[in-house]
Amino acid sequence: RDWTMKTSVVFLLCLSVFPGFSQGRVVGEDETGFAECNVFFPGQVPPEGFTEPFHVKICQQYNKEPRFATLYSTKDKIPLYSAFKYTKPAQNEEENWLVEPQIDDPENDLHEMVHEANIIGTVSNLGANQALTSDYVGSGYERGLLNPSLLNEEDFQVATYTLTNAVPLSPSLSKSWHRDIGRVVEQALVPHCSKKDHLYLLAGAIPSSVRVKGKVAVPESLWLAACCDALEGWSLGLVKNMNDENSLADLTVGELEKQLLAGVHLFKGTCGEGNQSRQKTEAILHAVSQIRSGGQVSTSDNQEAKDNSLVRKVAGIIATPFIKLLELLIYVFVELVKFVFRFLWLVIKWVGGTVLDGVYSLWNGVVSYLKAISMVLISIPYDVGRVIINIFLGFLQIVQDVVSITYRILCIPAGFLLHLAAFPYHSICAIPAVLKDLATGIGGTFLLVIDATATLLHGFYYLAGHIVKRFVPKGSSGD
Repeated sequence: RDWTMKTSVVFLLCLSVFPGFSQGRVVGEDETGFAECNVFFPGQVPPEGFTEPFHVKICQQYNKEPRFATLYSTKDKIPLYSAFKYTKPAQNEEENWLVEPQIDDPENDLHEMVHEANIIGTVSNLGANQALTSDYVGSGYERGLLNPSLLNEEDFQVATYTLTNAVPLSPSLSKSWHRDIGRVVEQALVPHCSKKDHLYLLAGAIPSSVRVKGKVAVPESLWLAACCDALEGWSLGLVKNMNDENSLADLTVGELEKQLLAGVHLFKGTCGEGNQSRQKTEAILHAVSQIRSGGQVSTSDNQEAKDNSLVRKVAGIIATPFIKLLELLIYVFVELVKFVFRFLWLVIKWVGGTVLDGVYSLWNGVVSYLKAISMVLISIPYDVGRVIINIFLGFLQIVQDVVSITYRILCIPAGFLLHLAAFPYHSICAIPAVLKDLATGIGGTFLLVIDATATLLHGFYYLAGHIVKRFVPKGSSGD
């Protein structure tokens, strides 16, 4: 058992290194039945009568393989049934809970089951049509699996831990349900079906009006329908009442169908009521009765197991050193793989950072170059346009000046122009007259000077004679 638990831990470590294997898709309305999950129904025909618009078909997958089918009620936010096949008793019960995004947001691109924490904020209306982990926290209820994990192994078991396969159960009822169903399937049903892979199981819940946190319906009862689709086939129904965790009533599939929705038919083909193997049915009911009373069912398989117990113990003692060595090798291998991946991640991160820095610098250079080129190319038409505008404005200024000069010339009087044109003629003709007048003026000036001199001399003479007469005495009259 210790080896099994350690290998389980190794398996989960591998899952942490290689995530993303869980898948579960909502089956489209245009697809037949549950699509690739029809293999979990006898004759590949799902139950009939579940036709409400809030019923959603889910093909639960893991590692790209179908593991079981679920009919989910978005109104009650619990599965109405899960269809599966018995594979092998589970060796561990490690929980890894998932949700189905497409139930709440059909338009999203997530076509597989994912961890609830990984899609918060990315899926619209998360929790509107399905239960979430928060709906169970502090409610006093556990997430009870319709398709019990303990009846599945490896990938089939991992796929069962989805909230679309869970209903609210009290801790004691959850334990009782899984214990009773596990014992019934392993001790009563499997030994009486000639071909184990022809044993089809339907585990379902009948919703009640009681709601967990006003949202998730608490089942009023749980049921199991089994069909052995073999030559000597049989079918059986079991019901566990929620009010009595120790209850486990056996009944025919027909009687079970009457407790479900009207018009429901669970099985088709050789699992019908008319194809029962009476002997096997009685043996199964006897085994169920023993399980119900708490006894251990004795079967040839159990007897064989007892007979071989000593051999197994001896083989276990002999194999223990090899198992321990294998554990060590697996541990070393996993650690080596983790180290290699971490180293590669650091190298990729460093190389990627360097490349991104180079690309960023190159991008900045290219942007700057293109920006400069763009500014130059943009400025060329601007400068050309400015030169053309200046030339045009200069031409307009010249035209304006010519027009202004022409206007001013045209505004000059005609007489002035004639006088101006005649000015040279009159100037030349006036030279003799000017010379004549100049000569006259010079002659007149000369005569004026002579006249002034004569007048001055006459004045001096007159003055001298007057003085003489004034001051020289006159002579006698006889003289």
